[in-house]
Amino acid sequence: MGVPILKQEDFLIASIQDELTDAELLNLRDQLVAKCRQYRSRAVLIDVTVLELMDSFAARTLRAIANMTRLLGAETVVVGIQPEVAMSMVQLGLRLDGIIVAMDLEDGLSILRSRSGKKHASSA
Repeated sequence: MGVPILKQEDFLIASIQDELTDAELLNLRDQLVAKCRQYRSRAVLIDVTVLELMDSFAARTLRAIANMTRLLGAETVVVGIQPEVAMSMVQLGLRLDGIIVAMDLEDGLSILRSRSGKKHASSA
């Protein structure tokens, strides 16, 4: 099952609907990077609310997405990490370095809009 990727403003939003296999995570990575380039997106927001587990492969893949999109000029925000997932990630030593994390989609979009406004103001 693919992950829907929506374009809103100059952001991409990927909303994970179900647990993903490693192959599906890699496909998501490839699609996000391609669409980020295609649409010249300034940010990628990944909603992981439905995930009940974040293993080391998933965490590495999210970091890879952030690094790849950063090279294209976009930020990555992950939203919706559940408390149980956060606790297990800390216990396993999994980190999401280089990724902005927000509570939910609304907070993630708010962060991106405020950061986007600052960039426009400084470039004027």
